[in-house]
Amino acid sequence: MKLCTDKVVADWLALTPRRVRQLRDEGVLIEKSPGLYDLRVSVIRYIDYTRKGKRADLQDERALLAKAKRETAEMDNALRRGELHKTEELEGGIKTILLNFRSRMMVMPAKEAPKLAQLGGDQGKIFDELDRAVCELLEQLKGLDLTLILSGGEGEDGEANEEAEESV
Repeated sequence: MKLCTDKVVADWLALTPRRVRQLRDEGVLIEKSPGLYDLRVSVIRYIDYTRKGKRADLQDERALLAKAKRETAEMDNALRRGELHKTEELEGGIKTILLNFRSRMMVMPAKEAPKLAQLGGDQGKIFDELDRAVCELLEQLKGLDLTLILSGGEGEDGEANEEAEESV
């Protein structure tokens, strides 16, 4: 049994003396007497320590890979069942709804102008008529079914999803 200082052990292990002391504090290396280590035992314990670390890392990586594969399979199944939608589908559906709503808003002045002209400048009646028209449009927006648009069908207004996408 040959006892060596932390500097000699550090040279043999390609470490710094400070790291040797850290490994001592962690319980990896054992001092035989203060500041002295059994070189052979220290080398063997350090090799075991590094092997265990790599083995644990490999096991962790395998576990993470298995978890990622399981999550991917779960998402694929949810997509097939229609419980999950792709971002592009959602964007397309929302864009369709907003384009339909925009076109209705653009038509509102032409639709309401004749009615407002007959009210003879009565601000109360004009306000009520405009309020009714805006509320009607908002109710139509509220009633739109996004699932029909996502599935490529028609919304409640009877306009096909394709028509709205063509106007984009």
